This record gives sequence, C-alpha cells and structure tokens, in this order.
Amino acid sequence: MKVSGNIVDVLRKKIFSGTIEIQNGRIIEISENKRFYDRFIIPGFVDSHVHIESSMLVPSEFSRIAVIHGTVATVSDPHEISNVLGISGVRFMIRNGQQVPFKFSFGAPSCVPASPFETSGALIGPGEVDSLLAHEEIGFLGEVMNVPGVLTNNPDVLKKIESA
Repeated sequence: MKVSGNIVDVLRKKIFSGTIEIQNGRIIEISENKRFYDRFIIPGFVDSHVHIESSMLVPSEFSRIAVIHGTVATVSDPHEISNVLGISGVRFMIRNGQQVPFKFSFGAPSCVPASPFETSGALIGPGEVDSLLAHEEIGFLGEVMNVPGVLTNNPDVLKKIESA
C-alpha cells in the first residue's frame, strides 16, 4: 500500500511532498517527490498518561472519541477501576480495548487502595503486581502515588517498584 501527500516530519521539523510505502502494517519506505497535494500525512498523538476511567467511558468508546482528535494510542494506568474491581477491572479494560484498532498500553496499578485513608473495593499488593506484570498486555507499573511510602522505604511499595 502506498499513501502520498504532504508529509509532516516532526523530528526534522519540516513538511515535504512524498509517498509512504507500507507492508504488513509497517512503513518500509518514505520517498520525497515534487508533486502538489491537498492532504497532509501527520503522525498520531500518543497520550502518555491517562486514566481512561476518568472519562466515564470504557476504552472502546474512549478511543472512538480520542481518534477524532488525532490520538492513536494511550499509556493507561487503570488504577481507578482497580480501586473498585481489583485485577478483574484491569482485565476488563484490556479485553474491551482489544475490540478496537487503537493501541492501549496498560500498566499494573501500584496504589490500590489509592492511599491508607481510603476505602476501596480491592487490594493490589506486591504479589498481584507480579501477577499482572507477567501478562504481555501489561507493560509497566502505574504511577506510584504513595510518595511517603517511597520516602520511608515501605517494603510493599519498594517490592512493587522492584518488580517493575
């Protein structure tokens, strides 16, 4: 497959007329030419930190709206759904996200409950983090919001960080 247009090269900070050749879902060649095009080919945005649940949407619906605005992927920390449903909430988010052609990268929530002052529907300790990180769909440890736990060398917090 070939696609031609005005290619926006964000790394070299230039726009040029050209053609992109794609095979098996991968770009194999980008060539410049001197033609005139009305359309632009731009890279998609990656939202590098999002809690999809804050949108009150499931991943498949979130992606439907995000892609309209140029977002093609997210790095998602599902700690909010985990505070309600635990690991089963993370699994739900992964399954739902797999239904659409949008790239979701999910992490293992590090703070469930979010703080010692909260009541949650689940607990994700170091063993659960290890279990989640063993799955290929989980690529990282979610944000560690327990700063006091890090600063005071809380063993459970440090085990989660070491696992990642």
